[in-house]
Amino acid sequence: MSNTSSEESTLFICANCGKGEEASSDLKSCASCKMVKYCSRDCQEAHRPQHKKECKKRAAELYEENLFKDHPPTQECPICMVPLPVDGETNEVFKSCCGKIICIGCQIGFWETGKGKKFEEHLCAFCRKPEFRSDDELIKRLKVHMDKGNGDAITYFGAMYLKGMHGLPQDYGKAHKYFLQAGELGCASGYYNLAKLYESGLGVGEDNKKAKHYHEIAAMMGDVNARCCLGAHEVDDDSSTQAIRRAHKHLMLAARAGHTVSLDVTKKGFMLGHVTKDEYAQTLRCYQKSCDEMKSDERERVEPLFVEMRRRGII
Repeated sequence: MSNTSSEESTLFICANCGKGEEASSDLKSCASCKMVKYCSRDCQEAHRPQHKKECKKRAAELYEENLFKDHPPTQECPICMVPLPVDGETNEVFKSCCGKIICIGCQIGFWETGKGKKFEEHLCAFCRKPEFRSDDELIKRLKVHMDKGNGDAITYFGAMYLKGMHGLPQDYGKAHKYFLQAGELGCASGYYNLAKLYESGLGVGEDNKKAKHYHEIAAMMGDVNARCCLGAHEVDDDSSTQAIRRAHKHLMLAARAGHTVSLDVTKKGFMLGHVTKDEYAQTLRCYQKSCDEMKSDERERVEPLFVEMRRRGII
């Protein structure tokens, strides 16, 4: 029998007692390495001493594979269905009324038609409800979405505590609580903001190890800005060739997803010999494709107006 067949056969028996899948319909894989199965918790604990070393090795390999996978598709605007830009918050706005993130092209374009105004109130382009009139109304709206597990709403609420906005006191501890909650609900930006707290030491004590950990989770969940940050983390305390190589792997992934800063650093890496010609060419092609997919003439047209409206506190 070949090694492959032997390895496959072990997937259908308990690694400790040898009970087969036929005798137990409830064999469960080791959560860390996925290589072996057990018929009970007792068997898993009994087998742990001899499995521990191999398990840790394979779990680390799986983590690395997941860490350096291409980014999943970017979240789309729910109105125009065009992917939202990955370079920050200058092209999108979170709406407390419906809990949606809408691109500025759709929102401001809706207002410009005149349909977005009712009794001098700005209406949401998605749900047609007016903007909140007071801090209390904003908080009440957010809590409705938070109770339903809306990670974006929870992240927004955490950011309000982080900055001391909309009637809430500046409280880094509460910001940490809500960012962590949002991340656990599957919101990548929650983990990204949590990483930033540990990176700066705001309210939690500076901890680059935890900052890197949460940036990694956010990146694996699709946060491109977190991926860019990982490039810096890799070389913070290690200037070895291996660390530099890992840093550029992160930056190339971010650049391929359409992140401009990461592309600029990748270009410098190519000029310094850290990135090959083929890698840079492929990254450049993927970057352009991602940018084309996120591009919207309407977004580009209204961006200066959006910046001015945000500066004046209108949006």
